[in-house]
Amino acid sequence: MPKIVISGRGGCGKSTLVTLLAQRLGEEGKVLVVDADESNLGLSAMFGVEPPEKTLMDYLGGKPVVGKKLRAMIKSDGNEKVELFAEKMNLDSLPMECVRRKGPIVLLRIGKIEHSMEGCACPMGAVARNFLNYLTIEERQWVLVDTEAGIEHFGRGVIEGVDAILMVVDPSYEAILLAEKAARLSQEVKKDFGVVLNKVDEKTEPILKEKLAEKGVVIKGVLPYSADIAQANLLGGALKLGTVREELDRIVSGIK
Repeated sequence: MPKIVISGRGGCGKSTLVTLLAQRLGEEGKVLVVDADESNLGLSAMFGVEPPEKTLMDYLGGKPVVGKKLRAMIKSDGNEKVELFAEKMNLDSLPMECVRRKGPIVLLRIGKIEHSMEGCACPMGAVARNFLNYLTIEERQWVLVDTEAGIEHFGRGVIEGVDAILMVVDPSYEAILLAEKAARLSQEVKKDFGVVLNKVDEKTEPILKEKLAEKGVVIKGVLPYSADIAQANLLGGALKLGTVREELDRIVSGIK
């Protein structure tokens, strides 16, 4: 499953899973991490690198240019397909100013909210959707897409260009309900769906497994609560596989 969307509720650990999973997959090939969360600012710090010089939105001319193309599509009753890229791209042909590389891992940002009253983030969703559809990858390459909290990326159609959705579920009732709905939405578009339990302990893990089993949600892996990861996230430091390597091995086996 080369292209995977990582989703979940706010604070569940989406970016943490993306970072750790990218490092683990990077031991076997190349990984493109697509930051499609217009609000999250800390993903690059988790990799221990500076953000790319430009977002993909900036590269395409900014929100006004993309928004104009979207408005033209709406006026044409949706019959005109928005084409934001002239040709197919791969991991080696991405605009240099839009990426930051660290070994086998490439980080790319779709766009960020920069100003008050600038309008909705729908153009960024259109950029992400177009980009994932135009991106081609080869054997031993993966794409991990870090999304905004919730399930808006389903409505925006960002999932159209990916192979699977992996949702992070932390110990909360809201996360259980969200996983149930996301599983149904994934089934509608015939995309593989599974969840990774995160920040669990010996008391919360069996409860989550029982509740998700009742709803028919497939569990692809479990990440226990880690004080080291929590501290690194608090201090804005780079994350390391460390004590969760075995758990990441099992998750990788479950998504291949």
